[in-house]
Amino acid sequence: MSVVKINVLTVPPETRAALERRFAGRAGMVEAADGFEWFELLRPVEGTDAYLVYTRWRSEEDFGKWQASNAFQAGHAAAATDAAGESPAAPAAGHPGSGRPGPEAAGPGGPAATGAQLWSFEVVQAAAPRNA
Repeated sequence: MSVVKINVLTVPPETRAALERRFAGRAGMVEAADGFEWFELLRPVEGTDAYLVYTRWRSEEDFGKWQASNAFQAGHAAAATDAAGESPAAPAAGHPGSGRPGPEAAGPGGPAATGAQLWSFEVVQAAAPRNA
């Protein structure tokens, strides 16, 4: 069964636009990864400053291969280079355990995210709309 990875990024309101711009700039990179099933960037509406980066994968192994891939590294490097002319951060930065803020978290003048966690889940049940 599929696995879900949710990167939880704490993002103050004043840096949300920078974070969203970074993700928009790397749109399309993950879709070609073997085992990739779904991506969503979820903006908080009320009660939290946490953005959720939701990805779904065929297996834990496929997710690991994506993290080790050149496309992953290129996506994170490209996200680090923005209109402000920032230099790219290390490829794995911004992911929990790296100890460094990531390019998707970097906003003009500094990081957009003040924290990050990675949650992992196995899909036990799923539902889709019934065709009419």
